[in-house]
Amino acid sequence: MKRIDRRTFLGAGASLAAWSMLPGLGMAQQASGLRQVRLGVGLKAMSPIVINLVIGEILGYNAAEGFTLNTLALGTNANVQVAVDRGEVDFGVGVPSFGLPVLAQGDWKLARNFYQYTYPYKWDIAVLPDSPVQSYADLKGLRIGVSDFGATDYPVTRNVLRLQGLDPDGDLQWIAVGNGVPAGVALRRQAVDALAYFDTGFGQIEAAGLPFRLLPRPDNLPLVGGQFLQTRVSTLDSHPQWAVGLGRSVSKASTFILENPRAGALAFLRMYPETAPRGASQDAAVEAVLQAISRRIKLYSPPYPDVPMGYIEVSEFRTEADMTGLQIADYAPFYTNDLIGQIDDYDHEAIRTQARSYT
Repeated sequence: MKRIDRRTFLGAGASLAAWSMLPGLGMAQQASGLRQVRLGVGLKAMSPIVINLVIGEILGYNAAEGFTLNTLALGTNANVQVAVDRGEVDFGVGVPSFGLPVLAQGDWKLARNFYQYTYPYKWDIAVLPDSPVQSYADLKGLRIGVSDFGATDYPVTRNVLRLQGLDPDGDLQWIAVGNGVPAGVALRRQAVDALAYFDTGFGQIEAAGLPFRLLPRPDNLPLVGGQFLQTRVSTLDSHPQWAVGLGRSVSKASTFILENPRAGALAFLRMYPETAPRGASQDAAVEAVLQAISRRIKLYSPPYPDVPMGYIEVSEFRTEADMTGLQIADYAPFYTNDLIGQIDDYDHEAIRTQARSYT
């Protein structure tokens, strides 16, 4: 697999050229007195995968922190990184599989991850229920579907299969099959022999009634693949309260969803009614979102003892770097936990009470 360097990121930025010419980029002041904050996510269209990033807008958490959020689906994680580095979005989703190679080459200078909103591990490999494939080792020589070569399921699954003794390039054929239901259809029609995908994607396939069977995860599965909020270092230096505000909103939304997932799904649909299945009733649409997020919400809380939500454990970065043969002496430029205490400083029980009463 070709490593992603700064030049690759800048090349990805070409697809953002027209978008970056839009007026009003950055934290513009709204007539309401709220800052407009732009958040870039590596999706082609809005999806419940980012539910805990966005529902703070409708639940009032963003307004309480003095901002309103505009979430922009920029297509790929590389595009998000370019947009953050250039200051074309205020915040973005940080993904180590794309950022660590840049750090290893000494080119990571402009951005920093400051809040972990999804913890490892969220990927699996699925086959059809009657497939003879029973383990990751059985995948040798087969066609593996991934949602997109710019998504995290591709590099992470490659690394995991390498740990199982497979050559990702010589032993396997990789095919991009699209997101959500189209990925499940590709598996169902045997356009691929197996599908490597993430938790909420499998939830969407399951909600569509497409059958699959998850292969058992190997015992030596690495604790990698968390996703993060990041912003420019200059923003952290000059306006750290902006990062605290977004992080606190996401933390509150995560607490809200964990307490009442159905209420979280309802809030998401009120923000993005176009994501509901066509012709579905409200109850059916809520069920579809619940099915999509049921695996993901388990990953909102850290798997490490005695740390608050959002805390970043550097061992995840070291493990992923070791898996991919990256030599990184210092991870300090890549992340900070300095804001976690402020982000976590809110009335958690009040949020849980709100979630229980939300209709």
